[in-house]
Amino acid sequence: MAKIDKSLYSKEEWLVIRNRRRLEKQLKKQKEQISYPVKRKSSKVAFVLGNGVSRAFVEPEVLSKLGVVYGCNALYRTFAPDYLIAVDVKMILEISKSGYQNTNTVWSNHNKAYSNIKNINYFQPSKGWSSGPTALWLAAEHGYDDIYILGFDYKGLDDHSKFNNLYADTKNYKKSNEGATFYGNWLRQTKTVIRDNKKINFTRVIAPDNYQPIELNNFENYNTIHVGDFQKIFDIS
Repeated sequence: MAKIDKSLYSKEEWLVIRNRRRLEKQLKKQKEQISYPVKRKSSKVAFVLGNGVSRAFVEPEVLSKLGVVYGCNALYRTFAPDYLIAVDVKMILEISKSGYQNTNTVWSNHNKAYSNIKNINYFQPSKGWSSGPTALWLAAEHGYDDIYILGFDYKGLDDHSKFNNLYADTKNYKKSNEGATFYGNWLRQTKTVIRDNKKINFTRVIAPDNYQPIELNNFENYNTIHVGDFQKIFDIS
């Protein structure tokens, strides 16, 4: 900010000006803290990949040619999305041990368990959300016209009773025969992102037998389509 000559103002006027400038400085600092650089491709489309089994129909490499890809956790093992989001301590330690973060973009929350690891980007302030909804939130912060949500299955397999994840039975994941993970937090956080970003069109891609939360249908900027329709839209198989 430009320096102001205090002698030009009365004491009362100067106090008002000083307080206003302090507020402007604080607001500018807050804006800088929550500004997340975006890797722009020509497309205004983003794909946010959860790890529910419903997204197995398409390879992430295909989506990467169509828009910006946001992924979570163990996706890094076989594919490098434009943004990888992981908030679980064990996953961050696994990722850092591989050195993935040294050549790719990884976002997480601050945590004492890995605060000394270099090349991890931290949310300011920490979101405190699950990885999938956090990835969706970050994509929304980057301001796309359309965001497609894949692999957000919410409920489990086998009549919703078993763990639903493409990486079940692998390191840092539950066994496929273990109980389904509670999805209430994921759903609530997803709703928050959609509600707070009315100018973005959100489309959830599901298998015919996937759970469809009724409350998501209350948003005008949200839509659900089946896998087959998604394939037709982008001419993929």
